[in-house]
Amino acid sequence: MRLLAMITVVLVTVSGCGLFASEPGAPEITNDFLAKLASGDVQGAAGMTDNPNDAKETLEKFRGALKPESLTSKVDQIRKNGETASEASVTLDWDLGKNRHWTYPTKFDVRQEGDTWKVHWQTSVAHPKLAPQQSVQLTELKPDPAPVLDRDGTPLLAPERVVSVLLVAKEAGDVGAVTKALADALNPLDKAISQQTITDGVAKTPEGQAYQVAALRDPDYQAVKPKIYELPGVRFSSQTSLLAPSRNFGSQVLPAVRKLVENEVAGGAGFRITTVDAQGAEIEELHSKAPEPAKAVNTALSRAVQTAAEDAVEPVQQPTILVAIQPSTGDILAVAQNDPADAQGALALTGRFPPGSTMKAVSALAAIQSGKATADTPLPCPGKTTIDGRRIVPNSSEFEKGTIPLRSAFAFSCNTTFAQLAVDMPADLLTNSALSLGLGVDFDIAGLTTITGSVPPATDVVERAEDAFGQGKVLASPFGMALVGASIAKGSMPVPQLVRGRETKVDKQPAAPPAAALDPVRQMMREVVDYGTAPQLKPYGDVRGKTGTAQFGDGVHSHGWFMGYRGDIAFATLVLSGETSTPAVEVAARFLKAVP
Repeated sequence: MRLLAMITVVLVTVSGCGLFASEPGAPEITNDFLAKLASGDVQGAAGMTDNPNDAKETLEKFRGALKPESLTSKVDQIRKNGETASEASVTLDWDLGKNRHWTYPTKFDVRQEGDTWKVHWQTSVAHPKLAPQQSVQLTELKPDPAPVLDRDGTPLLAPERVVSVLLVAKEAGDVGAVTKALADALNPLDKAISQQTITDGVAKTPEGQAYQVAALRDPDYQAVKPKIYELPGVRFSSQTSLLAPSRNFGSQVLPAVRKLVENEVAGGAGFRITTVDAQGAEIEELHSKAPEPAKAVNTALSRAVQTAAEDAVEPVQQPTILVAIQPSTGDILAVAQNDPADAQGALALTGRFPPGSTMKAVSALAAIQSGKATADTPLPCPGKTTIDGRRIVPNSSEFEKGTIPLRSAFAFSCNTTFAQLAVDMPADLLTNSALSLGLGVDFDIAGLTTITGSVPPATDVVERAEDAFGQGKVLASPFGMALVGASIAKGSMPVPQLVRGRETKVDKQPAAPPAAALDPVRQMMREVVDYGTAPQLKPYGDVRGKTGTAQFGDGVHSHGWFMGYRGDIAFATLVLSGETSTPAVEVAARFLKAVP
C-alpha cells in the first residue's frame, strides 16, 4: 500500500511538470504579462517577473502618474535567444483620456528559470528610456481660452492672468496680524473681504491647507503686491481665466454664457510626459503634444448696449433692471441689474411682477383687434370708476380727463378707461393678445433660464378689469416686457437668441397681430412721449413706449416701469419700489442717451 501511494504522488508531480500538459513558454508569458498590465493588475503583472517587488513599485508609480483610461498592447515579435531566453518586442498604447494617446515600442527579455518562464525585470520594460530610481510625470498643457465676443466682435470675456492669494495659517505666525494686513489691502478691491471673513475662512480650512483669500486680476494684484507679498504664510498662484471687462459686468448673463461655452473656449489641451528622478526633478522629455487653440465664441450681446444699460441702472438706490432686445433678430442685446437687484437674484430674466400700465399696450391691441374700439373712439376717463358694483378703480391721484379718444386715454394712462373696456371683453382676449406679443410664451434659450410672464384667462369681471391695466393676476418679467416691445416694433414675436449657433426652442409660435391693429398701438406709444406720461424721452429720437406704475403687496407701495423701443432696440426698465414711473423713465432716458 505504501508503494502505491508513492507512485501516485510522483505521477501528480510529473504531471505538474508537463508530462501530460506543457508549461507556458515565452509567448504565453509575454501575452499574460501584458494582459495583466493592461487590466491594471499591477501586482499580478509584477508577479510574473523575476523581481516582483521592484516591478510592482515601478509599475504602480508609472500608472499612477499617467492615470490611463486603458492600455492596449501589441506583440510585434518574439525572438529566441537560445533555448531558455527570448526577447519580446511590443508596442504599448496608453489611452490617457481627452483624446490623448502615448504610443511607443519597448523590449524585454523572457527567461526560463527552472520549469517556469518569467519576464526579466528592468525599468526599461515600462519604457526604453526609464532608468532605475526614475519615474514619469504627465503635465497638461492648456491653451489660453478663446474669448467670448459680442455681436460686433468686441470681447465680452477675454483671457486674463488671475492671481490667487492664499493663506496657510500654520505658517503665518501671528494670524491676526496677517489677516488684518490682508483685509486692509484687499477690501478696497472687494468690499466682501474683511478680517472676519478671512478668519472664518481659515477656521473652516483643514490644518496645513491653504485658504484662498482672493482671486485678483493681474493689475489689481500688482497694485497690492507691495503690501502683501512678504506677509508670512501668504502664497500665490496664477492661471489664465476668462474675465469680463469689470467684476459685475453682465452679472446676470455672462456667467451663464461662460458655463455654456466653457468646453468650446477651452481648446484642446496638450500634454508632455517626462522622466523624473526620485526628487521629482525633470530629466528628459519622452513625448509631447502641443495644445490646440480654441475658436472664439460669438454672442448676440452688444458690449456697447450692455455698458449703456449698466450705466443707466447703476445710479438708482432701489433695485433696478433693464433688458434690451433687437426686434428684427430677437438678439438679446443687454441684461443689466444694479447691485441692489443683483442681491435679489435673476430678477431681469425670471422675476415676476405686476406690469402696471405697460399692460395697456396689450389691452389697446386687444380692443382694436376685436373691434371694440379704434384709436379715435371717444371713451370716458373719470377719476375713478366702479366695476361690477364691487371694485373701485382709480386713476393715479384720481385725475380725470372727461371723454377723450382711446389714443389720449393711452397717453395719459387712464386706468378707468381700460378697466371699462375690459368689462365686455371675452375671458381669453387679453390672454391671446399677450401671447401674440410673446407674453406667456416659454423659451428654452441655451445658457439662460427665462420667464416671460403670465396672463391667465379671467372669467371674473373685476379681475379682467384689473388685468387690463396690469394689476389683477397678470405678471411679467422685465425680459417679458422687453419682448412685448420687440414684438410690437417688429410686427410679430421674435425668438430671443443669445449664443450664435445655439438654437432657441419655443413652446409655441403665436400668430402675429394684424398690422391694422398694431399700427395704431405704435402711434399711441409715440404719443406717450409726445404729450403723455414720458415727455422726458422726447430729446432722444423716435421713442415709443408705455409707462407703468404697479402696486404690490398691501398696495401701499408701487413699482415703476417703462417699456418701449427706438428703431431696432426694444427695452424694458423696472425700478422696484420706484413709487411712480418717473425713475424708470429716467433710467430709459440715460440708456437712450448713451446707446449707439
